[in-house]
Amino acid sequence: MKKHTTRIISFLFFSSAFYGFLFADTTYNVEKGDTLYSISRKYQLTVAELRAANNLSETDVLKAGQKLIIPEADIGNAVALSSQNSGESVSNIKTKDYFVQKGETLYGIAKNNNMTVADLISINNLDSSNVIKVGQKLKVYDNSKVVLPPKKSSANEIVQNQSKTSEKQVLKQANDNNSLEKVTDARTYGNTITTDSSVIWPVKNPKITQVKGKVSGVVLSAKENEDVICIHEGTVMYVGAYRGFGQVVFVQTKTGMIYAYTGLGSVKVKKGEYPVSGSVLGTVGIDSITEKPQMNFMVFQNGQPIDPAKAPRS
Repeated sequence: MKKHTTRIISFLFFSSAFYGFLFADTTYNVEKGDTLYSISRKYQLTVAELRAANNLSETDVLKAGQKLIIPEADIGNAVALSSQNSGESVSNIKTKDYFVQKGETLYGIAKNNNMTVADLISINNLDSSNVIKVGQKLKVYDNSKVVLPPKKSSANEIVQNQSKTSEKQVLKQANDNNSLEKVTDARTYGNTITTDSSVIWPVKNPKITQVKGKVSGVVLSAKENEDVICIHEGTVMYVGAYRGFGQVVFVQTKTGMIYAYTGLGSVKVKKGEYPVSGSVLGTVGIDSITEKPQMNFMVFQNGQPIDPAKAPRS
C-alpha cells in the first residue's frame, strides 16, 4: 500500500508540474546567442506572441541576461498576432479608454482587463508589429458590461479533481507511458455534424466533430499521412510547431479571415507563400491524445473563432 501511495503522489506531482507549465506564464533569462526565433521554437509559440508579451519591436535585439515573459499558449492570440491588419475591428462591445503605463505590454494590459490579446488587437485596429508607448490611448472592455467566459481551472483544482478518482484509475494512468499527454486534452467535444456534400473540407470525407470552449473549431478524422488541402486561397502567415497543436499552418485571406490547419504531420508550404484553393499544405499527423490520424481545423474573423462549416471556400 505504501508503494501504491508513493506512486500516486509522484503522478500527482508531475501532473501538477505539467499543468503549471501549460497554463501559467513563465520567464526566461536570455542566453548568449539566443534569438526570439530560437526561444519561440523552444517554447513552441510564435515570435509575435513573444514580442507582444514583452513590448518588443521587430528591430529590438536581445541581450544576454535579459528577462523575457513567456506567455501561456493560446492559439487564438497566436492567430491574431500572426495576421495582417484587415482594417476591421469589433464594435458591438462596450469599451472604455485606457492609457498605457510605463512597463506595460499588450499582453499584460489584455490580461489585467480580462481580455485576450486577440480582443485587444481587434478593438484597437492593431497588428503584431505595433509597439505601445507610455500615454498611448487604447480601448479596453468595460468589464461591467461584458459577460466573461468561465474561469479556467487552476492547476491545483485539476490535480485535486484527478485525486478524487479511484486509486486503481490513478495507478493505471501512472503506468501508462502516455498518461500525461492523455490528461491534457483541452478540447471540449460537441456533436458529430454532417454538412452538405458540396462543402469542401481540408481532408476527404471526414467525420466532423465540433470542438467548443477555448479551443474551438472542429476535429476532422482522416487517413494517416493524407494530404491536407487549402480550402481558401490566401497568404501563409505562420508555419511551425505550436504547443498542444503539433505542426500548424495559418492562412490569411484578402478579407482578413484566418484558416488554421493544425495537427499536421508534415508541412509543405512556407511563410509568405500564397497557396490557392486545392493546393496541398501538408499531411495529417497522429493526434498525441487520441493516437489516431486526425486534425483540428479552425477559422477566425477579427480574432474570434467562427463556425468552420460556414466559412467561405474558394
